[in-house]
Amino acid sequence: MYRATIPTFFSIFFVTLFANTLFYGALASRKLSKRTSDSKTVVAHFIVGNSRSYNADDWTKDIQLAYDNGIDAFALNIGGDSWERDQVADAFGACSAMKTPFKLFFSFDMSSIPCSSAQDAETLHQYLTEYHSHGSYFLFDSKMLVSTFSGEHCLFGTKNLDQAWQFAVKHDFPEDIHFVPSFFVDPSQISGLQAIDGIFGWDSGWTKDGNDTTFDSDLNYVSNLGGKTYMAACSPWFFTHYGRDTYNKNWIYPSDDWLFAARWENLIINREKVDMVQILTWNDFGESHYLGPIEGSQSGSEAWTNGYDHQAWLKLGSYYARAFKDGRFSNFDYNGIYLWSRLYPAAANAPSDSVGIPDNWKLTKDVLWAVVFLKAPSTVSLICGSSNLFWQLSSGTWKLSLPLVENCQVQVQVSRDGSNVAEFKPDGFAFNMNPSSYNFNALVGYYSWN
Repeated sequence: MYRATIPTFFSIFFVTLFANTLFYGALASRKLSKRTSDSKTVVAHFIVGNSRSYNADDWTKDIQLAYDNGIDAFALNIGGDSWERDQVADAFGACSAMKTPFKLFFSFDMSSIPCSSAQDAETLHQYLTEYHSHGSYFLFDSKMLVSTFSGEHCLFGTKNLDQAWQFAVKHDFPEDIHFVPSFFVDPSQISGLQAIDGIFGWDSGWTKDGNDTTFDSDLNYVSNLGGKTYMAACSPWFFTHYGRDTYNKNWIYPSDDWLFAARWENLIINREKVDMVQILTWNDFGESHYLGPIEGSQSGSEAWTNGYDHQAWLKLGSYYARAFKDGRFSNFDYNGIYLWSRLYPAAANAPSDSVGIPDNWKLTKDVLWAVVFLKAPSTVSLICGSSNLFWQLSSGTWKLSLPLVENCQVQVQVSRDGSNVAEFKPDGFAFNMNPSSYNFNALVGYYSWN
């Protein structure tokens, strides 16, 4: 890597970056050992509560888009609102009418569905009974896959957690349910639960302390499962900005260091320990980790999501999803670059923002992140004001980054054999040192050339 003009204090950072890109290039060309057990699955979490304005055509478009990008099923996050039943019916109707193998399954949102009394379990019983034999319901080992968001506090009128979920999901169909919930408990408690057939590590999708993503939290689950199913999470970002007068959620999880790509790398390397990957999420706009189109019914998140399209992450994720499922990285036949960044400094002051600066803001860096795909050796330059770096790269897949230190417009330049082959200023990628409000969402883009 050659370094262009850049402040001295970034030197160590970019030496580390060079080591990362070398590792990544090796990983991209590595053939991974295939697991001899059942095939791998990639699903995406879909918030039904954000689909109130959907019609059948909307479901059809989303299902096709997800399928085209390597996703096998939607985990339908179902809450306590009665109108969600109609949307679930439309989703299954659209899925059945399509000519894809795409499927759907339930992820009951126990932060929304009451679960203290035996009567509360009726909501779950009704859904499971209605779709028990539906041809578009996702099956794992020939059983209905059922998951949750939370639920570790639920008793459903019983004496303990194990009895509660045995009654709630397996009472009517004890042999037909494969139950893989997301319980927020110490992994050591999992081994004692007989009602579960596995666990979904929801929080494994992010690093919450600002350190590099690892597989350690996953291993804590896997080591306590005794061979049961493990579903891992993969997510590109996290920012929520609700005030005390609404949901009272205002924080980030650190999403630096190419989180989405780095998390996928860990899952692919450790694929023999992971049965399924659940992408978080397709459409949770309020927490800024959506990969699908910005459509449907947002829950007051428009201020930090409108104009911040994330579908380039969906395309990038398809490359990794197929590698996870196939056991090897496939060849690619295009030149392209994926870019994402915040548009404002983490430490910027926005006094007119009534919600205030989000918690954990000090754990993120002002950096433009990039993943580049090259069919042939090329020189790639990232420029934004006085930050100006270029790398001489061989063919393959590489991770690059550029510090953002002033008001500037991001530019990308690519040359090959001494001739320029691409030069562009990505729409919207302008870093602004003085924002009017706190927005820690990421702008994401994809750009290609011949």
